Amino acid sequence: MGTNSGRPGCQDLFELFALMRDGSMEAFDRFYGQAAPLVMGIAGKLLGGDRMEMEDVCHDVLLTVISQPEKYSPERGSVEAWLAVLTKSRCMDRLRKRRRIVLEQREAPFEQRYAWAGETALPEQRVMAKMEGEALRQALSELDGVQRRTLAEVYYSHRTRKELAEAWQVPVGTIKSRVRYGLNHLSKAMERLGWSNGSKGGG
Repeated sequence: MGTNSGRPGCQDLFELFALMRDGSMEAFDRFYGQAAPLVMGIAGKLLGGDRMEMEDVCHDVLLTVISQPEKYSPERGSVEAWLAVLTKSRCMDRLRKRRRIVLEQREAPFEQRYAWAGETALPEQRVMAKMEGEALRQALSELDGVQRRTLAEVYYSHRTRKELAEAWQVPVGTIKSRVRYGLNHLSKAMERLGWSNGSKGGG
């Protein structure tokens, strides 16, 4: 199954994703530049144009793409479609938080319903996912203290950039820069740990 789907730029996005998985920092910058508008556009429609939350979602989605590239499968659709699924999932999380609705797992996460999160994962795939999680934590430990703390707050604690800026008494733009540089350095660290090609890479 092809990944172009006839849309302008879609194939380029797939090619950049492949290069990024191989450790190309130039491809990372270009992928970020092309993927961000797509993610922001979807997030804007779902979040009512809240720029701050849109950018938070964008960083969260791209961090997921960088840290878990093996979750993308060309057979299931284009990179564009995968980004859309991830974005909708993160937006739904934020809408639930905004409305203070406690669902307590009555509903499966959005990406599981679309089989992106390994709902039919075999036992060995679950083991690999656990190993990758450990690799991600190790990669985070290699970042400097500020970048590590910022990414941890955004990715694990799901705090917004505005919340962090207020808590740490720094400009929102500073938090945004820390996330961007942190993503770049995290990608390099994951590559050094052997995860640039995903957990399926044979050797």
